[in-house]
Amino acid sequence: MASSLRGEVLNLYKNLLYLGREYPKGADYFRRRLKAAFLKNKDVKDPEKIKQLIARGEFVIKELEALYFLRKYRALKQRYYSDDNQ
Repeated sequence: MASSLRGEVLNLYKNLLYLGREYPKGADYFRRRLKAAFLKNKDVKDPEKIKQLIARGEFVIKELEALYFLRKYRALKQRYYSDDNQ
């Protein structure tokens, strides 16, 4: 059972690392924080606790995607709608 969770954890790490390339404070900042978060929990052996941590990581993925979509929306809004209404 632990081996299947290991694969999930590795996929989560890879997905977060990929999403971190666009992080506003920089990819290096994100990578350091991500590595620290994963190393902090490296000794967790309880499958239920690991599943909770994976769920938290998936939540972070959703939050990052929302952040990026919002940034993209704001850029498009600035591009197409002028501030002449002031």
